[in-house]
Amino acid sequence: ISKLLPVNQEQLFIDFAANKVNISNSELANYRILHLATHGLFNTQDPSRSGLLLSRYNQQGEPENGQLLLEDIFNLNLSNSELVVLSACQTGIGQQIKGEGIVGISRGFMYAGSPRVVVSLWNVDDQATSVLMSKFYQAPYYWAPFILIGDWN
Repeated sequence: ISKLLPVNQEQLFIDFAANKVNISNSELANYRILHLATHGLFNTQDPSRSGLLLSRYNQQGEPENGQLLLEDIFNLNLSNSELVVLSACQTGIGQQIKGEGIVGISRGFMYAGSPRVVVSLWNVDDQATSVLMSKFYQAPYYWAPFILIGDWN
């Protein structure tokens, strides 16, 4: 996906650099699009414990907190964001909580300032998602007008 962008117009965090510190960086507000290709975790017992799994080790192989939980997502600064793409499993799932509405990962990114969030509703295949996400950025004119309404089952 980064190859689709002009040089010097992307910030790529992979491997050990895909960590909580870099994602929580205040410079995140400088980007229009944030694409996170990681693992999504939805906690059915306590939706506030849902989030994304980032690198759990630093460069030296020492363990570090790799969970970007909903409370962390709420505190991100996405004020200039136009789109967040969560290329991960179950990032669109939420739980209806009386007086709160639907609580889930996507709500956290919208609360942080992103007006649009692309999410998944169930587990997704890594290879197929990789192909889909590259097409997502190359040809939105053709697929953007379409949405799924109703039950897929």
